[in-house]
Amino acid sequence: MFCISSCNLKNKENISTYTVSNIDFENSILIEGIVEPIRFINLVCPRNVDGIVTFLIENGTYVDEGDVVCIIEDNNQQNNYDNLKISLENAIAELNKVNADLKMQYALLEAQVRNNEVDTEIADLDSLQFMFATPTQRRIKELELEMAYIEKVKFEQKLKSLDIINQSEVRKLEINIQQLTTRLQSAEKILEELTIKAPKKGLAIVADSRMTGGKLKVGDNVWNNMPLVIIPEISEMKVKMAVNETDFRHISENDSVTYTFDAMPGNSGYGRIIKKLPVGQPYKRDSKVKFFEVEASIDSVWQLPEPGFTANSRIITTYINDTIVVPQVAIYDVDSMKVVYVRNNKKYEMRQVMTGASSMKESVVTNGLKQGDVISLIKPPASYIRGRRLLPDSIR
Repeated sequence: MFCISSCNLKNKENISTYTVSNIDFENSILIEGIVEPIRFINLVCPRNVDGIVTFLIENGTYVDEGDVVCIIEDNNQQNNYDNLKISLENAIAELNKVNADLKMQYALLEAQVRNNEVDTEIADLDSLQFMFATPTQRRIKELELEMAYIEKVKFEQKLKSLDIINQSEVRKLEINIQQLTTRLQSAEKILEELTIKAPKKGLAIVADSRMTGGKLKVGDNVWNNMPLVIIPEISEMKVKMAVNETDFRHISENDSVTYTFDAMPGNSGYGRIIKKLPVGQPYKRDSKVKFFEVEASIDSVWQLPEPGFTANSRIITTYINDTIVVPQVAIYDVDSMKVVYVRNNKKYEMRQVMTGASSMKESVVTNGLKQGDVISLIKPPASYIRGRRLLPDSIR
């Protein structure tokens, strides 16, 4: 607060003055921001899905873990699941049929092998009569034994070959069943994921539609990895601000910020600037006016605000403790110098000063003034200006 007085001169000319004292200098910018969570859980449309929202929780609803927040219908995924299920059932039936056929073939071959063994045993018994048979009869019996042996070898080879062929055929069908089972399980998992549940309790915020820009609603088309519902973690919050280009240039990371909240009278807090995005966005389509995104932390607050609350943010761009501060209206430019007019008895001395940090209303004076000096807030008439004092060259 400035202490301003009036000096009544002999010609009744009123000149407002200011008594110099050491105070804290502060330059700040007032910006309205929105409270947002630092971390959040983003529930998205499952991969490889292109469907329609058939159920969506109301925006701003508090949910418990496991509550359904969104249901998507995807006919392509349902048809894929149904087709895979039918294919798997057919593959299992085919494997059962092949196994049954193989068992029958094994049984037939084993019966033939057994018949051959019986025939061989009978031929061996008949060989006792060879000593009484004619040479021709004996030769016939020898050939019959050779034929029985050849048949035995043939049947044994068939059994071995059938076993190898059967193992290959069955293995092929089993691999196909494994593949279909895996694909069916994946399709079933995708269908289950079409019913989206809250992984933890919290505030459910419906995401914006990529097609309309507004909030998602029942009947909207959603697809691969598209955000559906956001559940913020409300233990830590930040404030996001849209800042015009002029103010953006004066804001630096780590600047202090104080907050008040319209929805929470009496609540206040403080934090610091944590992020400045260097690329601005047009205020509206085809507008040359740009706004830049700035984020600030909420390091301390009486009561943590909820996401979406308005935060009245005062960004302190400059703060100097216990220094000489004078109103800007008291400083004048004379011959490329900054000067003030200091009262000396009933006259005013033009005094050169060196200024430091400044705002629209105030300026820090680093040299040329001391506590107790009384300066004019307007330029005195020439007849009331007596003398001038310049800064030493070493300071200038």
